[in-house]
Amino acid sequence: MPAAPVPPSSWLVAVPRPIPAYDFAAPHGHAGTFPVGCRVLVPWRGEPLVGVVVGAGSERQSHRLREALQLLDAPERPWVPAATVQALGEWAASAGLPLGLVWDDLLGVGWAPALAHRVRAVAGADLTAFAENAAPAAVPGPQWSDGAGYLPALLDSVREQGLLEEEFTPVQPTVSRIYPTAQGQGPLTPKQAEAAEWLAEYPGQESLSSWARGAGVSSSVVAAVLARGHAALHEEAAPPPALPPCAAPWSPGLPDSLPVAERWRLNGGKFAARARALAPRIQAQLQAGGSVLVLVPEHATLDRAWAALSGLAEPCGTGAALFSGLLSPEQREHSWEQIRSGAARLVVGSYLALTAPLASLGLLLVLDEGSDAYKLSSGSRAWVPDTAQAVAGAHGAELGTAGVVPAVETVKWPALELPAPRVRLHTVDYGAAPTQPELGPLSMPGQAQSSLGYPLSHDLRAVLRQVQERGRQAALLAPRRGYSALLRCPQCDYAPQCPNCDVALRFHRSAHQLMCHQCGHRQNVPRSCANCGEAMWQTKGPGTEWLAQEVAQLLPGMPVYRVDRDHQDDLSALHAGGSGVVVGTQLLLSQPAPPELALLAVTLADTWLNVPDFRASERYHALLWELAEWHPARAPLLLVQTFQGTHPALEALRRSQSEDAGQSVSLYPRQEWELRRTLGYPPHACLAQVEVAARDRDRARAAADAVAAALYTAGATAQEVLGPAPAPIARVRGVYPYHLLLRARSPERLRELLDAVGSVRAGGRVRVDVSPRHLS
Repeated sequence: MPAAPVPPSSWLVAVPRPIPAYDFAAPHGHAGTFPVGCRVLVPWRGEPLVGVVVGAGSERQSHRLREALQLLDAPERPWVPAATVQALGEWAASAGLPLGLVWDDLLGVGWAPALAHRVRAVAGADLTAFAENAAPAAVPGPQWSDGAGYLPALLDSVREQGLLEEEFTPVQPTVSRIYPTAQGQGPLTPKQAEAAEWLAEYPGQESLSSWARGAGVSSSVVAAVLARGHAALHEEAAPPPALPPCAAPWSPGLPDSLPVAERWRLNGGKFAARARALAPRIQAQLQAGGSVLVLVPEHATLDRAWAALSGLAEPCGTGAALFSGLLSPEQREHSWEQIRSGAARLVVGSYLALTAPLASLGLLLVLDEGSDAYKLSSGSRAWVPDTAQAVAGAHGAELGTAGVVPAVETVKWPALELPAPRVRLHTVDYGAAPTQPELGPLSMPGQAQSSLGYPLSHDLRAVLRQVQERGRQAALLAPRRGYSALLRCPQCDYAPQCPNCDVALRFHRSAHQLMCHQCGHRQNVPRSCANCGEAMWQTKGPGTEWLAQEVAQLLPGMPVYRVDRDHQDDLSALHAGGSGVVVGTQLLLSQPAPPELALLAVTLADTWLNVPDFRASERYHALLWELAEWHPARAPLLLVQTFQGTHPALEALRRSQSEDAGQSVSLYPRQEWELRRTLGYPPHACLAQVEVAARDRDRARAAADAVAAALYTAGATAQEVLGPAPAPIARVRGVYPYHLLLRARSPERLRELLDAVGSVRAGGRVRVDVSPRHLS
């Protein structure tokens, strides 16, 4: 019989810092199973720090390693599944990212457990030499004592010499409750007696204020009862925090029509229709004993997905868990333990759920896989669908995507396409010939181009008046927050600029200030033009404030609301069915659609198109369909104001409603797939954007040139390296960024190029963004 493998004596541990994983010796006396995926306490800069065991350490010179302090999880119940650990390690290596940075981003719970720390000197050790000038009591003795009573640096010095025994035990949360006592001291006043009687009937009050409110007396009365010993405070175990309740149990009662494949997609229909189509596959996995993970891009989709899918778990004999950054730390830990114990095998959550401790993961669903919300804006800058694909592969799980339209990267996957949502589309084309073509139900042939009206076209004004007359609701999508994109001098065209960035300042009328949307700089509106002295200013580029003002002037007495990052009105009256118009940025779409919505207007669609990014048209197409399905039941009139009325994305939306198009929502993504194959963009190439920046323009340029030279020296071709070039905004927060775009035929080749970038001492700040979503 072969001998059991000997577990490695050193462990590779990732800590939540932007650094690689480091080797640590296994804790003294540990001889159990190799604990990959378990949390471990390690000494870090003089204090204990929680890390995750991500692999076996190097056996070379392992006797010189610092020793891990204590394993926090049983190896048979790791904090994160071993397959997920493997997937994240491989993905981080392919992206050239330090493991600590990746784990800090993607593991949202468990880094700061409440622990009691006890210490004592090892038997026979005299630690007084470590006390220096302090009293001997300042060092641990032979008996267990509280580690918090000693200086962390002292403990680490003793620890490093191997003379310290330590013990870390979890601290269970407690709460204080107020209970009546059998006997008190002294008589009570009538009010005090009344409060004591009420407490006897309702013991276990959380606070003096809750007791006072319940008894109908003042706080001083109950405080006196407590002081006289007729009540007492008791510490008891805290109940688990409340979690979002699951939806009512349901089963679809429909056959599974989804493709049978390792990767597949579901598109078309509205959200409820897609949920019904997903339900049979989800329940089949749960009934077979597997687990299902559903990832969502943002909070609005999370609420809808939880409401639609959580009820599928109970009929399959399991529970559902919601996991996202919206939960409190206590709720996240409780939800994580439910998943880890196997009580919940259906998990719906944000990107933080990607590391959930699900056993037997059989299906990983990514909803709206093309949403830019999946791109982390800092840290590892992970593109979550890529990471999800790695996790599904490591677990051997199916990978499915579902959304109203497919991303270009998934459009060729096996698919089930439901009929497209019904769209009532009308286009106001500012760039058309003097007479407009038949663009929709409100078209007025013969209307001059110069008379179309801006920023609210005559067509939009007419429909808004109908909305008011009929007591209905409308939503206008604005291209930006604030009042206008800029203030401009009508005499010399000068526009006030940000002192820190090479951009014009945005005008915010409500605050009567100019603001930079890059760095946050604010200043008052100048009295006159700094260039020519003109005292009048001209606004250009309407924002939410300007459009809301226009609507209010057009519809006197009509409630007008605003929703953007600066200002969010209370929409409860609108959601209760009241008539009104809401003007907002895309933030508006993160809220439920008003129930009586009759009109949806995009006030200037070109804002989404006039961006130097190859994904701009795809985003525009996805936005149009997001608007089309925003209301769960209605098909409001979708009015689009644009200078590009025949853009292929808009044409695809119109064609999807015709019989000969088969109502396909993948028409435009298929066109984009072919175009990108010609141009060499994803999914036909792997991209990474390298940003080189410095506070001096010449230094930034020289550093970018040095990176480019290192790439060419390593064998890169001109087709693989585009740039360097100044960023579209040449200066941001006083820094000059330069960009290089790496374009490789495979992930392996991209990794080779990233290795060349990592070898350069450029003299500027270098940041790498793999799978960039915004090239502007």
